[in-house]
Amino acid sequence: MKLARPDVFHPRIVFAGCPSLPQGDGDDDGLVRALRHRGLHVRWLAWDDPAAADADLVVLRATWDYVDRLEEFLAWTRSVRNLLNPPELVAWNTDKRYLVDLEQLRVPVVPTQYFEVDAPVRVPTGEVVVKPAVGAGSAGAQRFTDADAALAHAAGLQAQGRAVLVQPYDPRIADGETALVFLNGEESHAFTKGPILPPAGQEPDFDESGTYAEESLSPADPDDAVWRLGRLAVHAVTQRFGMAAEDLLYARVDVIGGPDDPRLLELELVEPSLGFRQLGEADRDEAERRFALGVESALDRFGLGPLAHRRQ
Repeated sequence: MKLARPDVFHPRIVFAGCPSLPQGDGDDDGLVRALRHRGLHVRWLAWDDPAAADADLVVLRATWDYVDRLEEFLAWTRSVRNLLNPPELVAWNTDKRYLVDLEQLRVPVVPTQYFEVDAPVRVPTGEVVVKPAVGAGSAGAQRFTDADAALAHAAGLQAQGRAVLVQPYDPRIADGETALVFLNGEESHAFTKGPILPPAGQEPDFDESGTYAEESLSPADPDDAVWRLGRLAVHAVTQRFGMAAEDLLYARVDVIGGPDDPRLLELELVEPSLGFRQLGEADRDEAERRFALGVESALDRFGLGPLAHRRQ
């Protein structure tokens, strides 16, 4: 481990969690060690802890309560000195309307209809999924085979002031989702998430904190055609925001289907679990090292590298 030097600027780095999980769910524990190995010290704080506002760099990791406090959360992302991922990207990605944007950028996504709070909702024939446009951890998402029940659920969400997404249920979801993890704009590793949504009319089981639905995870080795979809999504979003791919610290691209017709289900740029615990020791160490290198690169980009000094 590199030792701290008093003549070198040591930036204050915070991993942001939420009040119910101020230190995340344990998947990121190795990131703290990886950063310390490079002479960088980080501490976990809930994003709304006043001390987080004093950080030189905040890295969003487990801010899983933002859905119920969206405006407050987005205002906070704009107020911190430096944020990863950047606040304009966060604001875009917190609303799943981004799926419509990605489809317009020729990214193959699960067919999605977006309905504003005051718009009449239309439900196609067959089984569908209705979910809030702003949501995390599958909260508020349900499957329906009955159109009237689907419309009633959508109306209930709209009555709460929430826009709605309607998607046809793709039976391939029974095989789970493939989560493609990108670090610094490059593919890193992947894992499989078992089906989360139960059959029509039921709600998912949530963890003890109530912040996210319980998931069954396992390692994955996707076909290159699946990775190609992930690369296309990362390229589309970095081009849209005029940023270099390597400046995107992390991204998780959730895909359903295999190499014949993979479809993007979600693009997670705010606070995704990155599945480090699904890796073997050597691969996990390497992925965590690459994450730490991305943070180090961002510090240099923000003028917070090891030779920077605080303004007096």
